[in-house]
Amino acid sequence: MTEPYHIIEAEGKNVPVLISVPHSGTLFPDNIKDHYNQKLIAAPDDTDWFVHKLYDFAPEMGITMITATYSRWVIDLNRDPESAPLYDDGRIITELCPSASFAGEPIYQDHHMPNRNEIDRRLETYYWPYYNKITELLNGLKEQFGKVLFWDAHSIRQYVPLIRKEIFPDLILGDNNGKTADNELIETALSTLKTKRLKVEHNHPFRGGHLTRYFGKPEQSQHALQLEMTKINYMDNKEVHYDIERAGNMRTLLKKTFENLIKKIDTL
Repeated sequence: MTEPYHIIEAEGKNVPVLISVPHSGTLFPDNIKDHYNQKLIAAPDDTDWFVHKLYDFAPEMGITMITATYSRWVIDLNRDPESAPLYDDGRIITELCPSASFAGEPIYQDHHMPNRNEIDRRLETYYWPYYNKITELLNGLKEQFGKVLFWDAHSIRQYVPLIRKEIFPDLILGDNNGKTADNELIETALSTLKTKRLKVEHNHPFRGGHLTRYFGKPEQSQHALQLEMTKINYMDNKEVHYDIERAGNMRTLLKKTFENLIKKIDTL
């Protein structure tokens, strides 16, 4: 079986930062691939397309990356393992093992929805190995530096009417209302990300998914932030193809953000 994650090691001098990209995977395991609508999984639309590419400058900064191998339609690594809702405001939240796309299309063929045993198998095979590897990497960085920042990288279409009636802001920094990271790190990230060109929100409409909430333990010098961005900021107008110019602008901003965060975490 293909490993459920891919590690891109830091180059040169290590820094206490780990970037996770849990929704860029596009593979479907051979043993369940034929359970899905084959047309939809040829290009699973809910994928955070190219986010691993957008952040591929990070290893040169000394940052380790972990990216998911399998599609979020196999199992969503950013949901609660017991399917507890992340929000209580009535919004539609996709399941741990999604049954439909963000556009409302059923993703499984008839009679192939995963039952409880299958969901438990996917947790054991794909979900917990991702979490366990992150734990291992964070512990290693904490042992080396005494503190660590976990950054969960996401993207979303600018307009997803089943989730929100308005278009999304350009960037949304999530820290579960200040619970997952030291306030100085939060303010450093926000002040760097806020530019005249971009609309930046904090904890609204997303305040960080399960990964951020699970690994964010600032009282243990383990901080976590989630950044959601609209795909229009690094893809073309149809949010299909990677746009070199747009991505270049976003990469410059992200690099500056990590430079400032690395300096700030050193002072905590």
